[in-house]
Amino acid sequence: MDSGLVDHGASPAAHTGDPGPDPRRWKALALLCAAYFMVIVDSQIVILALPDIETELGFSAGGVQWVLSAYLLSFGGLLLFGGRTADLLGGRRMFMVGTVLFLVTSVVCGLAWNSEVLVVTRIIQGIAAAIMAPTAMAVLMTMFGEGSERNRALGIWTGIGAFGATAALLIGGPITEGLGWEWIFFINIPIALVVLALGPRLLRETPINKENRSFDPAGAVTVTAAIALLIYAIVEAPTVGWGDARTLGLIVAALVLIGVFCAIEQRAASPLVPLRVFRSPALVGGNVMMLLVAMATYGGALITSLYAQQVLGYTAVFFGLSTAIYSFMSIVGSNVSGPVATRFGFKPVAVVGTILLGTGTLLLSRVSADGDYFGDLFWGLLIFGSGIGTTVVASSIAALSGAKEGESGLASGINNSVFQIGAALGIAVCSSVAMAVTSGGTDRVALTEGYQSAFLATAVMAGVGLIVALTLFLVRQSRPSDPVGSGHSAVEQPTPAASRD
Repeated sequence: MDSGLVDHGASPAAHTGDPGPDPRRWKALALLCAAYFMVIVDSQIVILALPDIETELGFSAGGVQWVLSAYLLSFGGLLLFGGRTADLLGGRRMFMVGTVLFLVTSVVCGLAWNSEVLVVTRIIQGIAAAIMAPTAMAVLMTMFGEGSERNRALGIWTGIGAFGATAALLIGGPITEGLGWEWIFFINIPIALVVLALGPRLLRETPINKENRSFDPAGAVTVTAAIALLIYAIVEAPTVGWGDARTLGLIVAALVLIGVFCAIEQRAASPLVPLRVFRSPALVGGNVMMLLVAMATYGGALITSLYAQQVLGYTAVFFGLSTAIYSFMSIVGSNVSGPVATRFGFKPVAVVGTILLGTGTLLLSRVSADGDYFGDLFWGLLIFGSGIGTTVVASSIAALSGAKEGESGLASGINNSVFQIGAALGIAVCSSVAMAVTSGGTDRVALTEGYQSAFLATAVMAGVGLIVALTLFLVRQSRPSDPVGSGHSAVEQPTPAASRD
């Protein structure tokens, strides 16, 4: 892809009219996936260490949750801005900046001497993650031309994300018990150092939008505040209540800010998010699908964890091991889906994926108070995991296909933001459903009834996703050269590199 820009990270052939496939692309993908794995793991690995952190750093009652929430809020709230930095300053450059910041904050988090230092540093670490995730995906999209190889790369990428979320629960407990909670942050150090050492050699710089270099500060502030308020309202809703004045006020404030943001973008000379991108049915459909998939994935995973530990009596470590099949099938589903989407398009992959997702959660909704792993969890997790990997790949391909040069970071930022909002919403909805049905009961039967209803709620989410796959994806899949916002989605058929110039 010849952007006409100086690419200090590309091979000499990249400056000709037909650069061809980058010979470093698969090594680069491995490096990007390692960084993405680190970012995803850090969003959940602290869950099992919270009791020790609360005791050692003297958090107030309930205040220790901010070790988790601070990261999620800054991460989710700044993803759009982080993605846009790739388009304006260069994806590789900003990815490296984000990695340096992530490294420094990981060290400070592990050395934190009081609760305030840890929470503030986790906010900054979330900012680093918000830069790293979308810029890494932008680099991936630059190094892999649209078609079969990009779809395969996206499959590997999403599989690593699914594995990272599970691995956080698997390794968090043993690390905390064996080495101390500080090491859940220190384990980031060697990964970040490897990324910083190899990144300049392996990663190609993304095309830079030189026409408009403004960051649209008004748009960035309003959309960041809107997303942060929305995620905060959703996270707190199960505790304070969906009808509570605070919850409703935060949601209303977030919607007002979104309206203000849209008004700003319509008038901005260089908008953070050009509203024309939402004229693409593939982008809209892919992101709606991503929202629903994230809701079902995180909501289902939370309820599985609660059922296994509170009803079946599993320890955190044993539960992590028991989810290996779920994680493995997520990877299998994501890797199979890329080639299938290349041959048949993303719509059939999305349809099959949502059916698998719904079937898995329906099986899980039959869990019993006196159940066991193979009788109540294994088969549901097997199918559920397959659906996760499949639907995430289909959603990503749809949402990112056709992103023109100079907007790959934006497309990645939107996709990642939607996923974070969906994850928070899924956890909140499933928690609320389980609590409402349980109605204060603490015995295994009452808890199981609540969890059964929550699993049914995730099945409904998957069902809505199936409707989206059958309706919003009814668009012509056209040339890879069709830009986002043109009203067409790009076909996943490989094309000669010269035709993309």
